[in-house]
Amino acid sequence: MNVFISYAQADEKVAEKVGKGLKQAGLQVWDVRREMLPGDLWSDTVSKALRASDAMIVLVTPEAARSSQVRSEIDFALSRGAFKNRLIPVLVGPPEKIPKKSLPWILWELKMVRLPERGDQESGIKQIVQTLLKAA
Repeated sequence: MNVFISYAQADEKVAEKVGKGLKQAGLQVWDVRREMLPGDLWSDTVSKALRASDAMIVLVTPEAARSSQVRSEIDFALSRGAFKNRLIPVLVGPPEKIPKKSLPWILWELKMVRLPERGDQESGIKQIVQTLLKAA
């Protein structure tokens, strides 16, 4: 299964940790740092990766709520049938820090995986892996 992780640039360390856990479970993860080459057009490369993905993880943070790129990626996933039951919101930190109206309402209706901002995130990452493997 190919997995796309949508996140704001400020959340790169969390995205790397989640990606590492997914890769260790045998899932393919699209990695912007590996896939993008100098001179590549960001929107074209991300669009190709989204079309090639079977699932999407969205790291829900205050920064992601303000990111137009994350919003575009979420909108794309919501418009594709391939992501049905395979769009997994991951709430990083306390929910009260995130302006709910900044993200599509449906994200708040989906069951979220919760990750602490710091400390032990392993159980949350295992929950993400289990969810993806069940949806495969």
